[in-house]
Amino acid sequence: MQTRIAAALTRLEADHDIRILYACESGSRAWGFPSPDSDYDVRFIYVRRPSWYLTLDEGPDTLNFPVDAELDLGGWDLRKTLKLLRASNAALFEWLQSPTVYHAAPEFRPLLQPLLAGTFNLRAGLHHYLGLVRRGLETDLTGEEVRLKRLFYALRSSLAARWIRTRHALPPMEFALLRDELPTALNLEIDELLIRKAQATEKMTVPRPAALVEFLAQEYAAGQAARDALPVPTGPDPTPQLNAVFHQLLADSFPV
Repeated sequence: MQTRIAAALTRLEADHDIRILYACESGSRAWGFPSPDSDYDVRFIYVRRPSWYLTLDEGPDTLNFPVDAELDLGGWDLRKTLKLLRASNAALFEWLQSPTVYHAAPEFRPLLQPLLAGTFNLRAGLHHYLGLVRRGLETDLTGEEVRLKRLFYALRSSLAARWIRTRHALPPMEFALLRDELPTALNLEIDELLIRKAQATEKMTVPRPAALVEFLAQEYAAGQAARDALPVPTGPDPTPQLNAVFHQLLADSFPV
């Protein structure tokens, strides 16, 4: 699969006349709880030639492709990426922290990583993760049997929300690191469910775990109560720095 992903990225660069700056795993394989049949969620950031940006009307700023049984590819243009970084887009912060990187231009991460802490908005991040927890509580985890995949989605989101609420910091992407926020009493049950998920299909269901769902409900309520009290960004507008990063990556990618 590594070879197939590398070939797909090379083909994308040739077919669309772009330079891929960064490509990573973004789904359950990066979070740390894949199933044997989990697909590969590859997300990438690309830049086009300077002339593409010098038009009256902006062109499409994403590249999306049909999902097959194994590989899900999707990418964002660099300018879109930097705008989303300024807007504290939670998905982007996860991409940039992914433990599985398929490709990275040498200059890309050294330019962006120092900007993450200063551009992350605690309230926006908490709102994002609480929304995922709410989906779990209201939609995915209401029956007597629940999909194990959806349970872990909600649990990871609740731990990310708790991380923001208690530490006032950008949460890590990996479930293993987020587990520092998990009450000790729930660890054994989580260990057992992780073993089952590693051996099961994506559609596997388990009896609704009452203690875990109660934890999710408590964390959702605590996050809702804490959201407005979180500090808001007070630093300088990051736009000048992001513009400089945009210009540098554009020049490095397509030197005149």
